Amino acid sequence: METAVIYVVILGVISGLTSGAGVLPADSLNAAVGGTVMFTTTLTPPETQFVSVAWTFGVNDIITSTTASNTTGPEYEGRITLFRSTGSLEFRNLALSDSGEYRVSIIPAVGGSLSGHTRLDVYVPVSNVRVTANSSDLIEFNSSVSLSCSSSGSSLSFLWLNSSSEVTASDRVQLTDGGAILTIISVTRYDQGPFRCRVFNPVSDVTSEPVNLSISFGPDNTNLKRSPSQQYYMEGSNIILSCSAVSRPAAQFQWFLNGDLLTARGPELRLMNIQMSQSGNYSCQAFNNITMRTQTSQTSVVSVLERISGASVKSSTNQPVDGNSVNLTCEAAGSVFTRQWMKDGSDLILTDNMMLYNEGRVLSFQPLKKKDSGEYSCKISNPVSSDEAKYVMVVNYGPENVKITGETVIYLQETLKLTCSAESTPSASYTWMWNKTEIISYSAELTKVITELSESGNYTCRAMNSITSRTSSAVHELTVKAERPSSCSAGCIAGIVIACLVVVGAVAGGVYYYNKKKVNKNPKLHKARQDTTMQGSISIQRSFSL
Repeated sequence: METAVIYVVILGVISGLTSGAGVLPADSLNAAVGGTVMFTTTLTPPETQFVSVAWTFGVNDIITSTTASNTTGPEYEGRITLFRSTGSLEFRNLALSDSGEYRVSIIPAVGGSLSGHTRLDVYVPVSNVRVTANSSDLIEFNSSVSLSCSSSGSSLSFLWLNSSSEVTASDRVQLTDGGAILTIISVTRYDQGPFRCRVFNPVSDVTSEPVNLSISFGPDNTNLKRSPSQQYYMEGSNIILSCSAVSRPAAQFQWFLNGDLLTARGPELRLMNIQMSQSGNYSCQAFNNITMRTQTSQTSVVSVLERISGASVKSSTNQPVDGNSVNLTCEAAGSVFTRQWMKDGSDLILTDNMMLYNEGRVLSFQPLKKKDSGEYSCKISNPVSSDEAKYVMVVNYGPENVKITGETVIYLQETLKLTCSAESTPSASYTWMWNKTEIISYSAELTKVITELSESGNYTCRAMNSITSRTSSAVHELTVKAERPSSCSAGCIAGIVIACLVVVGAVAGGVYYYNKKKVNKNPKLHKARQDTTMQGSISIQRSFSL
């Protein structure tokens, strides 16, 4: 039987072997110690089984299988399975010594022989991956650290992760011992981790448990905040200053006012019922007792203002006079920021005789004019309060435009009435004079009965202002006549005479008619009436002759 096998193999050699290209995959195979590998050919089962299939490892025969028998190397007993239909081989319970090149030779029933080869690499799987640091308490920028990755396995590769990012070599980062040791020079806060070591080979991949580094850093970004946040505060307000910093361990804080250290400690400074004396530039300083570093915050200005109160407007004189200079002064207690002047409820518009000075404190009239009368108000304010005061300006002026009204011609025994007026504040007092000498009255109205022609002349009214001490006069010329002329014309007089004659005639005729009728009734009286009538006729004639 053995002679037949040898004959078949020799026959194959004599006939020439077909190239093994494509019988086995070109890529090598990887497997773990104790594991299983399958050498799979690319052949499909033929209709007639192969005459023989032979597998070898180096110079060692693994198995030779013919249609008649199978021959297995002693060290492979129980570890292999041959699939004759395709020539594939399963290899179990692998050891490191099984690494190497494997060949297969196949003689089909029809056609030339086939052969192929491939490589098997056996590895010890990765296990017991562990990371250790030579120091865990580090100071930023001052300390360096080495992380060592240990593990079991063969043909190991190492990869380091910081959180989920791969760590690569740089100026500060060194990878040595095949990548098993990671050294970080001058650690920063971003080097805290967690660090993991990933160890792998072609058959396994294991990542260590995370390792964190304790890195002390800071303080940085020291920041001061005010609450409430505003530019100005009224006396009596409550303010809280808060200080924060990025630091590990947490920073300690102390406070400064205008550069002077305060007794307060901690992240908050509470200013209760604050006074103006506490105004100034506040800052806080953060201190890290591990890094021994300090950092001072930005300055925060606290401006405390006194409430505006007791506003007043005072005049430089109690009796302002037109033409004189007058100052109105606006005052108040408290922190004065602005003064706003108004007149009669509207914003004050400065005219050519007005000016403001001393930061609006004084409103000056140079000179004062009568149009400047009115109600002046001054509003004093600061960002947290305000107060307002008013002053009524009465400008004393005059007398001006003195005028006299009344008759210019008058007759004896008539009453003269002259009225004097003037523009003046306060009202003027009046004095009347005749021909500039004799004082005849002390009121605005002069009333006098004219009895002499000599009372003709100039009547003077002198107006006087008791505040301004100014006087002004007006003169009224009066003509006195003896009697008032008739206002009836010659025709008018003739008509009156004729009317009188008619009336007299009518009366006389009536009397005559009455007497005659009476006499006729009494004969004794008739003769007497005739005599009387004659005498009356003579009297009437005499009257008309006048």
